[in-house]
Amino acid sequence: MQLTDNFNKIEFESKDGSSMPDEVLRNIELLSEQLQIIRDYTGLSITINSGYRSPEHNKSIGGVSNSQHVKGKAADIVIAGMKPSDTYALIEYLNDKGLIKIGGLGHYNTFTHVDIREKKARW
Repeated sequence: MQLTDNFNKIEFESKDGSSMPDEVLRNIELLSEQLQIIRDYTGLSITINSGYRSPEHNKSIGGVSNSQHVKGKAADIVIAGMKPSDTYALIEYLNDKGLIKIGGLGHYNTFTHVDIREKKARW
């Protein structure tokens, strides 16, 4: 199922093969819209390392029980040719300018976490 010009539902599926509940899909649609804005701005491909996680999969990898991934509101991403620190800075910039609506933003060594929670959270 194509969600935006560059993102497909399959990219966000739980790695354990669990089906995505309808309420999660709606959140994934909203998240993919924000990611599409980033994709359009940079012109660079974005890889989704982790999108939706079923509660079972989330638990098996040590994720917190209230993870935004379980709600379908989060993705761990890599932008082609960009370091995670640069991706973080770019997303913060776009968010501050009001071009995207990202609530959670986390910097890791090999990826950047983005989510569409209501409150601002940074790490």
